[in-house]
Amino acid sequence: MAQVPQTFFDALAVRTWCGLALESLGRAREEIDAINVYPVADGDTGTNLYLTVESAVGAVEAVFAGYELDAARAGAPSLADAVRAMAHGALIGARGNSGTILAQLLRGMAQVLAADGASAHTDGPGLRLALRHAADSARQAVAHPVEGTVLTVAAAAADAATGAEGDCGTVARAAYEGARAALAATPGQLAVLERAGVVDAGGRGLVAVLAALVETFTGEAPRGVAAGAVVAGGVGAVHVLGGPQGPGEPGECADGAVGHGQGGHEQGGPAFEVIYLLEADDAAVARLRERLDALGDSLVVVGGDGLWNVHVHVDDAGAAVEAGVEAGRPYRIRITHFGAGDVHTIGGGRPPRERAQRAVVAVVPGEGLDGLYREAGATTVLARPGEPPASGELVEAVRRAHAREVVLLPNDAELRHTAAAAAEQARAEGIRVALIPTRSAVQGIAALAVHEPERRFDEDVVSMTSAAGATRYAEVAVAERQSWTMAGICQAGDVLGLIDGDVAVIGSDVTATAETVLDRMLAAGGELVTLVLGDEAPEAIADYLEARVRESYLAVDTVVYRGGRQGALLLIGVE
Repeated sequence: MAQVPQTFFDALAVRTWCGLALESLGRAREEIDAINVYPVADGDTGTNLYLTVESAVGAVEAVFAGYELDAARAGAPSLADAVRAMAHGALIGARGNSGTILAQLLRGMAQVLAADGASAHTDGPGLRLALRHAADSARQAVAHPVEGTVLTVAAAAADAATGAEGDCGTVARAAYEGARAALAATPGQLAVLERAGVVDAGGRGLVAVLAALVETFTGEAPRGVAAGAVVAGGVGAVHVLGGPQGPGEPGECADGAVGHGQGGHEQGGPAFEVIYLLEADDAAVARLRERLDALGDSLVVVGGDGLWNVHVHVDDAGAAVEAGVEAGRPYRIRITHFGAGDVHTIGGGRPPRERAQRAVVAVVPGEGLDGLYREAGATTVLARPGEPPASGELVEAVRRAHAREVVLLPNDAELRHTAAAAAEQARAEGIRVALIPTRSAVQGIAALAVHEPERRFDEDVVSMTSAAGATRYAEVAVAERQSWTMAGICQAGDVLGLIDGDVAVIGSDVTATAETVLDRMLAAGGELVTLVLGDEAPEAIADYLEARVRESYLAVDTVVYRGGRQGALLLIGVE
């Protein structure tokens, strides 16, 4: 169905473009995964691009939702608000090298489009400048740029846009056509692409994103983009080597970056991919680039204004993380060991890793619980405060679990639909998935406690569901703003006690509010109290509540965990 075209590049156009780009990458994901042969044929470039844009979409939608909920800010967000959200969402959600470079392309556009914060929109010339700056900034972010990659395609798009006169639709179409022509030429620039008979996978993804930009301003997708494939054999004929790798294979490697001009990983390379977000100043990041470049290859560092996304391939993963610690505060650290069968370890002679029969995948709200769940054998997805995981992240975790059967624990009522979508996608890939609708991490702990992988799958799921359902949950948090609740009107800074998702207590003291919540929960009975302390919870609160239970409720046990930066001050479970 044709889109209603946008005349100017305003906040609504940003929202439309992000949504259309996600749809376009969703349709092309498997095709892009399948043609990912450079520099490592590990088949998930399309998936990583999809996850990156999915994060950008979530950030833009959050900005629009904020305006819709706040009566004082009637109307729509500004162009600057929307593009900054888009760039930030892509940065924090960037996956793999291709996603990291795409995040920098979007950031480069945002820097131009948000320069005049008071402007409600921009026109064709403004879009031309944004595309030019995007291509230039992405190239600067890559330690050792190589032609025939997404960087080449981005530069060609910017060159074509620079020569276009007219409105945003005209400029977008010129950029798309320039990118498409450059993509078709990539096999002539990289021998590995020519041998495989495919175009660059990251470049193919960028063409899909630019096609969405054309549709945003013209109302129609460019012809041929659905099949999308401009390949070595000519327009519309997709030539691939094999197909996408199976679930659980290691992440996609550098698209557009290669270590020290040596041809990348075709003949082997570092054993680990290290990715993390980093809070650091510009000077520290400049030193970090030099250190990581000496440690490994495929180095891409993108971001700015104190927040960076770092990607590198190394043999010493610990040294790469230590370099980040010296530069600032690294978090969301992801270390992937390139497994047997990957060209990184060619010659190792090890057979592919066997699938486990069953695994548990769980969303956890803090580093402390992340460690607890991992010790219990679960594959985890860390959900930081204000940054819920997208469905693609859950699917990726299911794949990473590398099992025939998976029990999925979302541990958050608001993740129900996201988890259901992820489960459906995983089932389409042949994985048997059972979704247990846990609404809190303490319910997940109860479910995990009775998990027995030796049982029949259905019996195990029933037992885990029963344990989760028998666990009442609560949390103690601080109100961020004035609002209506089930317990009355709360003010910013009030302490809230929520039981089973609803505000039941409004107080001023954390410990007193927690005691009231616990008493109300235990009034209905219980045998075990689980307390999960956040970093900002009062030091003595656990001892106080443990003593309260011991003195007032006979035969009720208490267990305490440290949750880390989990958002809530305290999580409580009663079984």
